[in-house]
Amino acid sequence: MPRGNSAASRDIAFHLHPYANHRRLERQGELLVTEGKGVWVKDEAGKEYLEGCAGLWCAALGFGEERLVEAAARQMRKLSFYHSFHHKSHEVVGELAERLLAMMPVKMSHAFFNNSGSEANDTAVKIVWYYNNARGRPRKKKIIARLKGYHGVTVATASLSGLPNNHRSFDLPIAGIRHADCPHHYRFAHPGESEEDFATRLAENLELMIQREDPDTVAAFIAEPVMGAGGVIVPPRTYYEKIQKVLTKYDVLFIADEVITGFGRTGKMFGTETFDLKPDIITVAKALSSAYLPISATVVSDAIYQVLADESDRIGIFAHGNTYSGHPVCCAVAIEALKIYEERNILAHIQKVAPRLQDGLRRRFADHPLVGEVRGIGLVAGVELVKDKAKKTPFDADQGAGSILTAEMYKHGLILRQIGDTQAFSPPLVITESEIDEMLDRFGKALDDTTARLLPRQPASLRA
Repeated sequence: MPRGNSAASRDIAFHLHPYANHRRLERQGELLVTEGKGVWVKDEAGKEYLEGCAGLWCAALGFGEERLVEAAARQMRKLSFYHSFHHKSHEVVGELAERLLAMMPVKMSHAFFNNSGSEANDTAVKIVWYYNNARGRPRKKKIIARLKGYHGVTVATASLSGLPNNHRSFDLPIAGIRHADCPHHYRFAHPGESEEDFATRLAENLELMIQREDPDTVAAFIAEPVMGAGGVIVPPRTYYEKIQKVLTKYDVLFIADEVITGFGRTGKMFGTETFDLKPDIITVAKALSSAYLPISATVVSDAIYQVLADESDRIGIFAHGNTYSGHPVCCAVAIEALKIYEERNILAHIQKVAPRLQDGLRRRFADHPLVGEVRGIGLVAGVELVKDKAKKTPFDADQGAGSILTAEMYKHGLILRQIGDTQAFSPPLVITESEIDEMLDRFGKALDDTTARLLPRQPASLRA
């Protein structure tokens, strides 16, 4: 643990960290980042790292984008804060809402602004409940999420998340939440089962779940187009086509959680386009401001908006909001980020460099003795480590394979997102092909060193 009066020691002494083992943090210390530019960050000792997960999937335009800095400063000087409660507003939030709605992959009506992806999904839950009460369907309230899905850390959204650690010791999940199958073909398909057959089975299982629960009690289904914190899981072919037919059959609303996949990550502006989704509600965050300031949005269809508007008139109010909903400075930065995506044609850039990541990972590491699966799309990917490649046997938890690889990556100046024994790649969208090559080189060196520690009798990796 750092000693003395260093920034790291003060941080550990006084800061209650999110997603941390606090005793281990006290024993082992932390990586304290002090500055960043482009895809690079530096720690307090001045060591440089390639930030291969854009922070938390979010710094889409990289670090130190001056246009976003200036947008914040201009708005701070003009109107540092105002709210939109009680029939008040300011000009920036309306401009952002209009611009965001024009970008939506399916026709939407209104945007509600929050501070985080968790809050965006929490708002979606409350809207679904409000909507069904307004329609005289007070029993239709259950929401189906998926095992290994991740939707946030509020009481409601942590309950939606199909990850045990988000529930343990928090008395979660709350009532009315159900979890359907995880659509990970590599891990959960039956022997010899094709992607299409796997998708058919999962859709049939979803229908059986809705029937068991009683369709009159099932309100919504929420899904990330590509699952992020569950391990970068790309759905099998025909999955969403079959799932959406079930949702339509039983009048179940579809919430597309685009918190990670929104604004180009999958190679199209939204994962909804990549997988031909037809959601009723879309949530976005992270890249909305390139993470420079906290902001998210819950975007609803006109059919939902009209019901909400009528209900607010009937009972007198739509009593939902946060002090910082649509904060003018956050909105100004988001507007500037959206302008940059358009002016720099970020999609064309992603489509140009994404094959370098996807092909490079598969060519260099798919046959590696430690690698069970390489998966991904666009500029998001996952590499899963296994103990036995042929049998897909995972490492025992006490072997800490993922943590060993993370430590070796730090030595080689690379930061990714460790999800158990999967390493997630989600670099800033502005990454260049040469920077992708550098990222893969550093990953390969760390994987070699990890192999030497975990499988000392195996040959070195197949670095190309």
